[in-house]
Amino acid sequence: MKPAIVSTHGEVLGWTYEKTPLYLHPGGGAEQDPDQWWQAFLTAAKNLIDQDLVPVEKIVAVCNTGQWSGTVAVDEMGQHLMNAVIWMDSRGEPYIRKKLQGLINIQGYSLFNLLRWLRKTAGIPTKSGKDPIAHILYIQNEHPDIYDQTHMFLEPTDYINFRLTGEYASSPSSMMLHWVTNIRDINNIRYDDDLIKRLGIHKDKLPPLKQSIDVLGTIQSEVASSIGLQKDVKVFVSTSDIPSAVIGSGAVRDFEGHVYIGTSSWLTCHVPYKKTDIDCNIASLPSAIPGRYFIANEQETAGACLTYLRDQVFYPDDETKCGNQAVYQEFDRIAEEAPAGSNNIIFTPWLYGERTPVEDHTLRGAFFNLSLDSEKRHLIRAVFEGVAYNSRWVLNAIEKFIKRPFDKLNIIGGGAQSDIWCQIYADILNRNIHQVHDPLQSNARGAAFIASVGLGHITFEDIPNLIRISKVYKPNPEHRTLYDSLFEEYIGLYKKNKAFYQRLNA
Repeated sequence: MKPAIVSTHGEVLGWTYEKTPLYLHPGGGAEQDPDQWWQAFLTAAKNLIDQDLVPVEKIVAVCNTGQWSGTVAVDEMGQHLMNAVIWMDSRGEPYIRKKLQGLINIQGYSLFNLLRWLRKTAGIPTKSGKDPIAHILYIQNEHPDIYDQTHMFLEPTDYINFRLTGEYASSPSSMMLHWVTNIRDINNIRYDDDLIKRLGIHKDKLPPLKQSIDVLGTIQSEVASSIGLQKDVKVFVSTSDIPSAVIGSGAVRDFEGHVYIGTSSWLTCHVPYKKTDIDCNIASLPSAIPGRYFIANEQETAGACLTYLRDQVFYPDDETKCGNQAVYQEFDRIAEEAPAGSNNIIFTPWLYGERTPVEDHTLRGAFFNLSLDSEKRHLIRAVFEGVAYNSRWVLNAIEKFIKRPFDKLNIIGGGAQSDIWCQIYADILNRNIHQVHDPLQSNARGAAFIASVGLGHITFEDIPNLIRISKVYKPNPEHRTLYDSLFEEYIGLYKKNKAFYQRLNA
């Protein structure tokens, strides 16, 4: 939980955070405890407000954004009935596959379902089982008592909003990955009764739809008292993390792109049309900006690869370094000492499968081409480069989708704080990389912009002029041949080993 105090023009005045644990289970389970989210929010928010960064009466709104594609089942009292099933969870895979298969199948989907869903939603539930609709089907089939008791299935962001206000709602951009909304008319997005019926779930268990810039309600008095806010503070419907970061990146005009490096990663832009590339698992979906589309995609693990390297490979037994954020700066320094290309070591960052540009939950990470002279610095830099190779793979798919190259990309997220990683991205993607000022807070900044538009302080058209760029990284022409060659080898590793991974991990 990472609350921030942000001005109506996007200046981050301060922030703090509280950790919440992740629970992994056999068979692809990934859960978090919503009570731990809420307690972490109360603690972190109170600590931040108690710093007196601004007079409390100047805090006029709360706008929440958070992890996307998760499911919280709550009863009629709003109490959660089980842990939240989050975006990494794939236990719903067999149930969503069964719903979408038929006599004539294309890539695992019934031809008729494929046409039906693409026409209405621009996409279709993934076969990985990681979408919220698959989570709901998993609960329905394996925890039928909980399904029957569920009053509402909520996205994580919408659950926190309920705790803040006592009101249920979601935005079209947050609910999109349920794949039960008809988005053909971008100005009239609604639940589709036919799709819901075909999936066999109950429409009344889904929250009502409102725009991200709508006021959901005022903060509940006991919450306001607990964290130190006034009782007339407005709470906005808002949206999930990717749509809010799209806004916080500053790249809000059509075909202006940004890349995000956090635990996961994505590369996206707004587009003026509904379109789908099912082969690469990308589609233009509703933006948090009403009446707009953006290209949705996700690279499953990015910064998580460095976390894995720190906590599971190098320092699992070192209490001073395991879990220590400062180690990332140490990794930066070590990576700078290694040559470009890491002595031809290639790291594949598929530690939890992949979504874009291939949807395959059986893929796994690996270091290729190790030798006796491979050093720690080569391994660390190879991880930085491997994540960037995958982003170049995504870049190729996105530029084909929009039928034009990007001349530059804004970069945001925790990984964008690393100068060496920004330069590696410029070199491997062969694009100018614009490092957004305070890139770690782009999600919070995007949420603040949503509230600011809703309050009438700014318009979405103002946002590019409100974003500061810290530094521009240009591709190093001396690395062009090397990185082009290694990228081709990277793609070859996927093609030659995908069947191997499916045999081991199906």
